[in-house]
Amino acid sequence: MGNFDLLMHGFSVAITPMHLMLMVAGVLMGLVVGVLPGLGAPNGVSLLIPLTFALDPTSAIILLSSMYWGALFGGSTTSILFNIPGEPSSVATTFDGYPMARNGESTRALTLAFVSSGIGALMGIMVITLLAGWASQFALRFGAPEYFAVYFLAFAAFIGMGSAAPMKTLVSLTTGLILTSVGMDSVTGSIRLTYGFSDLLGGISFLVVVIGLFGIGELLATVQEGLRFRGVSSRIDLRDVLKTLAELPKYWATTLRSGLIGIWMGITPGGPTAASFMSYGVARQASRKGAAFGSGRPEGIVAPETADHSAGTCAMLPMLALGVPSSATAAVMMGGLMIWGLTPGPMLFATQPDFVWGLIASMYVSNLLGVILVLATVPMFAALLRIPFTIIGPMIVAICFVGAYTVSGATFDLWLVLIFGFVGFMFTKLDYPLAPMILAMVLGHKAENAFHQSMLLSDGSLGIFFANPLVTGIMIVALALLILPKTLGLALSLRRNRKVVA
Repeated sequence: MGNFDLLMHGFSVAITPMHLMLMVAGVLMGLVVGVLPGLGAPNGVSLLIPLTFALDPTSAIILLSSMYWGALFGGSTTSILFNIPGEPSSVATTFDGYPMARNGESTRALTLAFVSSGIGALMGIMVITLLAGWASQFALRFGAPEYFAVYFLAFAAFIGMGSAAPMKTLVSLTTGLILTSVGMDSVTGSIRLTYGFSDLLGGISFLVVVIGLFGIGELLATVQEGLRFRGVSSRIDLRDVLKTLAELPKYWATTLRSGLIGIWMGITPGGPTAASFMSYGVARQASRKGAAFGSGRPEGIVAPETADHSAGTCAMLPMLALGVPSSATAAVMMGGLMIWGLTPGPMLFATQPDFVWGLIASMYVSNLLGVILVLATVPMFAALLRIPFTIIGPMIVAICFVGAYTVSGATFDLWLVLIFGFVGFMFTKLDYPLAPMILAMVLGHKAENAFHQSMLLSDGSLGIFFANPLVTGIMIVALALLILPKTLGLALSLRRNRKVVA
């Protein structure tokens, strides 16, 4: 009941004319970001952060989160109508969404995708609502050692449970940590890794890095791969929408299972992309007509979309409650919170209840608005995607450079955008994950400060990280996540190889 009362208070914060306008604007901008290849949610959110400096933190986070939900919806639109996933997490939707649309059932495919997305988001928000009160009580038990243990847990989880090779994830994390050490050490005051460039004394802005990695980098990859637009009819028929809504209850098992997969992958560092692929594979295995997947099966749309949005929503919980983002977009949002003077983590629920519960309440409203707006604007965004990429590409480049320059007004940042655009392109081509680098850039300073404070408290003894049951438990979980998943995977692989040989 306590959570319910706080949620009702959150609705009073979120449902104001100003915030409703921000939700609509955020969802519409997110739809553009999701529809246009070469942008993506992390880059869209990072470009929008400088424009939120004039807003209060609650209004700013409502705008950013609404853009995130809109981007997830927009990626589904292009996956179904053009066979081009606007978001990486929408790739699995193309497998059955595009064939269904090619068969003349574009309204059915879009309705299945958008309503399933809304249901998945609702499941994720309900989990956040139920666990938020527990997080605020848990907050009071955290000190410097516990915070460092949580940051170590985040790094370990990305290495042990990430979909990329552990060494590649480690390289990405290390690169991010090195970037955070550029500039003046906040503890000792020493100058590190500036190589004589005075522009680096203040460090490297994570927003500039994100714009380069996800904006210019993804654009370079898009240009190299080339685009072939093969669109299908995008007219929305209201009768088909109602008929599809009546059909949805038949897929309740797929929806529930995919939502739970998404919730788990959202809270852990798996993220929406892994959740959508995993739920699609599980749905295919569970179906009696699994062989028909890929030809326009409804479950092939419901499964990835439900998991995608439940994972994307639940990624907000560890970011808010523990200060540990489990996706690239959550990491960018966490950086925004720190710019606004808020410290993500357990104490946020205790010290900023209006902010937290206003955000949670806005999630319910903005996702409902997202379903309505995306159905209403599909023809418009489908027409937008038919604009030649030779026009859209330069527009994206201009947006990236303007966004980078507004961070601090430094020309040097424009060169950094180009450098990190090339780095992002190379990382993508070599299959190195970008999310761990962003995570390390966001958490690097906080982890370093927590480690320094812990060492001061213990006179340099690492035993402080096993000094009480809470910090010991977190460290044990972190080590288990670092070692067990890959070790078990290797053991299973060796066992299968032995059976093949035998």
